[in-house]
Amino acid sequence: MDEPTVLDYVKEKLTFWRSGKLSFPDTESAAVSPALEASEAALPEFLSLPAAAAAREINFPWHSSLALVAALIAQLSLEPSWRSLSVGITFYLIAAGLVVWGALEGEWAIPPLREDERLSAWPAVRPESWLIGALLAGLTYLVFAGGKFNLFNLIIWGLTLGYFLRILWVPAVSGGSWIRRLWGKISRSQWEIHFSRWTLLVAMVIALVVFFRTYQLVQVPPEMVSDHAEKLLDVSDVLNGQTSVFFPRNTGREAIQFYLTAGIILLFHTGLTFLSLKIGTVLGGLLTLPYIYLLGKEIGNKRVGLIAVLFAGIAYWPNIFSRIGLRFTLYPLFVAPTLYYLIRGLRTARRNDFILAGIALGLGLQGYTSFRITPFVVVAGVALYLLHRQSRGARLQAIYGLGIIALVSFVVFLPLFRYAIDNPQLFAFRAFSRLGSVERPLPGPAGLIFLQNLWNAVTMFFWSDGEIWVHSVTFRPALDVVSAALFFLGIALVVIRYLRQRNWTDPFLLLSIPLLMMPSILSLAFPAENPSLNRTAGAIVPVFLLVGIGLDALLSGIKERLPRDAGMGLVSGVILVLVAWSASQNYDLVFNQYERVYQQSSWNTTEIGQVIRGFAGSVGTADSAWVVGFPYWVDTRLVGINAGYPTKDYAIWPDQISATRQIAGAKLFILNPQDTQGLDTLRSVYPQGSLSTYQSRTPTKDFLMYLVSPTSSQ
Repeated sequence: MDEPTVLDYVKEKLTFWRSGKLSFPDTESAAVSPALEASEAALPEFLSLPAAAAAREINFPWHSSLALVAALIAQLSLEPSWRSLSVGITFYLIAAGLVVWGALEGEWAIPPLREDERLSAWPAVRPESWLIGALLAGLTYLVFAGGKFNLFNLIIWGLTLGYFLRILWVPAVSGGSWIRRLWGKISRSQWEIHFSRWTLLVAMVIALVVFFRTYQLVQVPPEMVSDHAEKLLDVSDVLNGQTSVFFPRNTGREAIQFYLTAGIILLFHTGLTFLSLKIGTVLGGLLTLPYIYLLGKEIGNKRVGLIAVLFAGIAYWPNIFSRIGLRFTLYPLFVAPTLYYLIRGLRTARRNDFILAGIALGLGLQGYTSFRITPFVVVAGVALYLLHRQSRGARLQAIYGLGIIALVSFVVFLPLFRYAIDNPQLFAFRAFSRLGSVERPLPGPAGLIFLQNLWNAVTMFFWSDGEIWVHSVTFRPALDVVSAALFFLGIALVVIRYLRQRNWTDPFLLLSIPLLMMPSILSLAFPAENPSLNRTAGAIVPVFLLVGIGLDALLSGIKERLPRDAGMGLVSGVILVLVAWSASQNYDLVFNQYERVYQQSSWNTTEIGQVIRGFAGSVGTADSAWVVGFPYWVDTRLVGINAGYPTKDYAIWPDQISATRQIAGAKLFILNPQDTQGLDTLRSVYPQGSLSTYQSRTPTKDFLMYLVSPTSSQ
């Protein structure tokens, strides 16, 4: 092999973004013993070192390591307890410079993108098949005229979707379907289970993630808010046979969560409770993680996927909106498979991937309003692909793939599409009330509000996640210190990888973040609602993929440049320190800070409900207790839910109290301590009643109880 010249070496250093690297003769690699190779092969891939690395002298990756340290210092200075913007910006600039310097020195082992697979021609679909499909789609549109699901229109809808899948799906050429392969393994008389160190590592990650997502699920968060009352009333409608395609209560909601929660109630007998809502959303959050892992493998390797799952699984941002029991978790749940099948479909040119992307896209559109931005993200991805060299010879196929995604997602979306045509204002009101002046005039020029919202949203990972206490620890970074630092490094490294490989996936990964945050950014009429962790929830998918790339590139660079034992020790130490740091901070954010602020900010309808339930089960009845209405106090529907009477609203106003004299037996009235008007009315109507104060476990949440005995009721 010809040795490169000094000039070749200088050229390589000045063009660090190129993927090609000079080869230098390595006389030491031949001296590696077979015993060393065997011991290395026994190590897990995540910790293993090339045999040649064990024989090389120490070449510590100072620049990449210092880049991580600088990024950690930068993010520490942006924490609420420090809040030094100048220090944070300074150290992030230092970190950026060290990233570039480390790239010049070859210290980062950035995982390369996978090469495109050989294109194969798609089997043609006969024209008459398209005609039959169009007729079935038209029939589906007609049978959903009433805006309700029933057995007949579900059958027609299922037949339509099944027909399109039948004419579009490309059967496997060899090996059979995955179902057949799985059945072949299960039906064997003897099973073989292979357990490696990698398997142990995966199991440990899963255990840690499940702990963070399910620990103290009943207690955190402790109380419901008015949105939960709306959701449980919609679930009650489902259980009572009102199978709507779209639920108009409270400006309208898509249907998936209500049917999912109804199924959970029927399966686990958890009733119309906060826990039933939480179980569904926690499951949705956990089911997102396998696709984050697959995306990590697609854009890097399995280590990137596992790191992304680990940090996304313990992060406070996705953990909180999974626990809150609202529809927010449905946004990333369907974004992840949509992006995965889109990226893999464009790389492999397999039509089935575009079909699966269409199914995920159509389901997502029936899950959460913010998901409606995702079709634009898909179009942006295909457009970027067409502008890059990877699309040469495959542009027409990519356009066909986009058409398949649109077609399949439309068929899945058909019931809700019919509802939107019949009720356009109700279907679009929620989105347009934030985007335009439907509900209130814009507080300023639309362009300036948009730019300010954009800046606030894209900096929320490092600075402030907004003022909404229901689903965030307010006015702090959306990411913990470790995740934010790795996210910053991941951004820089993806830019470098793009300069080297010029692959469309890298700019798409970066562009998808602000695009998926647009439901929050476009809150022009209510800019105070931006950033909001719920409407930006889809962005957790690319954000934590970048976290995975950042950490994997650092650890792989250490492995490649240090001897075996030193490299293993340092890699293990870095992983343990970073994961422990991140887990500790996220634990505190969720189970201490968030729980405490939420408890102080929400009303204690649970305690009021328990009091009424105890009254109804002793001296009174469920119909002889009331909560006297008071401005900005408890949602009396939640009182009924917590008391065990989920469809009962316990509100009564002072001018209605006298009418309760017609009801015999003991009576109980719950009042706000500041409600002097209500108390005066009660004393005039029931002068023999007794007043007491309920001491809440939360300071400032005490309430009054006015008990009327049966003899005083007359």
